[in-house]
This record gives sequence, C-alpha cells and structure tokens, in this order.
Amino acid sequence: MIATVHECAIDIGGMPILLRTDSSDFVRLLQDRYGSFINATGPRPVFELEVELLSLDSIKDPDQDVQVWRESGRWLMERGDFRAEWETERRRGWVRQTANPYSIDCVLRILHSLILAPEGGFLVHAASAVKNGRAFLFAGVSGAGKTTISRLAPSDVAVLTDEISYVRSGPHGYEAFGTPFAGELARIGANIRAQLEAVYLLVQGQENKIEPVSEIDALQAFLRNVLFFTHDSELVERVFLNAFDFVSGVPVYRLTFVPDAKVWELIA
Repeated sequence: MIATVHECAIDIGGMPILLRTDSSDFVRLLQDRYGSFINATGPRPVFELEVELLSLDSIKDPDQDVQVWRESGRWLMERGDFRAEWETERRRGWVRQTANPYSIDCVLRILHSLILAPEGGFLVHAASAVKNGRAFLFAGVSGAGKTTISRLAPSDVAVLTDEISYVRSGPHGYEAFGTPFAGELARIGANIRAQLEAVYLLVQGQENKIEPVSEIDALQAFLRNVLFFTHDSELVERVFLNAFDFVSGVPVYRLTFVPDAKVWELIA
C-alpha cells in the first residue's frame, strides 16, 4: 500500500520551502506552529524537503550539538534530534527527525542561512520592526534588550521578530522580512517585508541616546550576530564579504536605552 504524501510550504523571507511527509498530524503541527508563514496559494516552491519522522527511542544522543559540514557537493546537518542532507544545486534535501517543531525549526534556520549566503543575505541574531514603512534591526547579545525593545514598540510599529531577523539584498538595497523564529515574546513576527533603514546595536543604560559607529566596529559587531552554523572556509569568506558590503551600505548606530517606550521616539 502506497502511503499518502502530505505537503506544507513554509514561506520565510520570500523563499518558500515545501515540506513533504506521510504524516497528516505533523502537517497540522506545522500549520499551528508557523501560522501566517504557511503558503497555501502561491506558486510551487523551488526548494523541497522530504521529512521522515523517527520514534523517540531511535535517538542515540539527544544532547548532541548541531554540526554542519559539506561533503561531495552536499550539506550534511545533524543534531541529537535530527539528521539532514541538502543538495544546493538541486534545491532538494531530506531530514529525519522526531515529530516536534524544534527540530524542523533548526533545520530551516540552517537551510536559509545556506540559501541566503550566495545572495548577500543573512539570518541575524537581532530583533527587527517596521516603522513608517521602513525596517530597523536591533542587534545584541542575549540580555542586550532585543525582546524588551520589541515589547515596548508602539501600536503603529510592526514587529518582525524579537529573536532572528531575515535580511536579503534587493535591487534597491537591503530588505528585512518577518520570521516565525520567536524569542521571549513567544509569538511569530508579522509576515511582511520593508526596506532596511538602519541597524542599532543595543546597550541598556541610564538614558536614551544614539551614537554613530565606525565601519570597522560595525563590521565586527554585525559579524558577531550573524547566524552561520559551519566552519566551512568558503562559506565563512562569503559571509564576511557579505557583511562588509552590508555595513558599507546600511547605517549602523549604537543605541543606549532605558526600558521605556520613549526610546521609540528616537527611531527614525
């Protein structure tokens, strides 16, 4: 008997990935998890991922950290709860994982980081939001205030994410996209896009102020917040060059702020 194949397209950053599985329950789980990022009406995605679900007792080392490496033209990925393979040229891959959204979340982040790099884009450990039709990134280490500044956003500001921002190079500069990758806010971002106006490096302090950052300091700070999951030399070089181009074209500031909604009056 041939198993029924169920499909679900997850559209993040205008780069939809079609997931195919024989589990209708897993598709419903994905629909609940990714909400407005489920693309049910657009053209068929060019990226496809076959998902095979494993039992919990088949996991040998659930605490294994994520590893990503290139081998014979393919990207291999594994963590304690999944193993995956991706062929860049064919835009196809597979993942074997347990039936939970945390595994596929990690796989999607890795895949998007690999897809974006050749196009000059990034996943960034940063909050982002759209104000007056323009997008702003708020980058910083854990505890710097990404969730706080997102929570303080006024009602006319659309929060794209409080955790993982999605940046792509476009014909008129860089654009930021909403993502379903949430931090402490525990809610997915608005599924919209906007031209990126500026990046703010967050520092919590005793007053609200904005200071310019030199290009070399901006590059170092931005690279610390770019997500990439492998030490592959070719990819590392590509990401470095992308980051250099990025900080050369997008203003970067240091934003010192107190946890008060008035900080948003400075964002423009």
